[in-house]
Amino acid sequence: MSETSASTDQVSITYSDDLRIVRDRTIYERRIKRPLDVVLGGLALLGALPVMAVIAVAVRAGLGKGVLYSQQRIGVEGAPFTIYKFRTMRPDRRQRELEFPDDEDRRGEHKDDDDPRHTGLGRLLRRLSLDELPQLLNVMRGEMSLVGPRPEMIDVARQRGYLHHPRHEVKPGMTGPYQTSDLRLNGDLRDGLHLDEEYVNNLTFRNDMRYLLRTFTVFFGDKTGS
Repeated sequence: MSETSASTDQVSITYSDDLRIVRDRTIYERRIKRPLDVVLGGLALLGALPVMAVIAVAVRAGLGKGVLYSQQRIGVEGAPFTIYKFRTMRPDRRQRELEFPDDEDRRGEHKDDDDPRHTGLGRLLRRLSLDELPQLLNVMRGEMSLVGPRPEMIDVARQRGYLHHPRHEVKPGMTGPYQTSDLRLNGDLRDGLHLDEEYVNNLTFRNDMRYLLRTFTVFFGDKTGS
């Protein structure tokens, strides 16, 4: 395996032939980021519990059994993990053998107003990103971080050629560079891979705080999708 080196003010980075990063992690990444996730994520989870309870009741009443849906995503260093979200759409009648619609199908069609799976509740949850709240459980379990690249489906990343992209050298996040950019509206991570790589190369406390603050502006402001 051949390697080329590069450096930034924050980290020492080496790129290998398979596009993965061999780098010296900063003190923040090694010793502070995870405890910060636990403290802030725990506080967020406690504060969100009443809202999550109301959403769970509403989803159960509007969509029936199965308040949450789970799916395998790519975690740090390519390890799969199970992500959790609130259901926002009815089962796809074209795929009766599935309890819930496939996320790749959802990404391609969930913005089409003619899609029969739509519900008013689901649109509201997605518009406010409240369907993402169960991912706080993933943060507390150590599978995700509050800030990081958006978690991708394994098959999608494999098919589209970025299964071994440097973005997977860190934990995926509930928010991050892609999630707070205008690119999030098209649902295609390929257009934002450069943002994720820049994040990995410059993973600092300052940048993480910047994305957390930007999240309030993006997700609590006027938006049309997520």
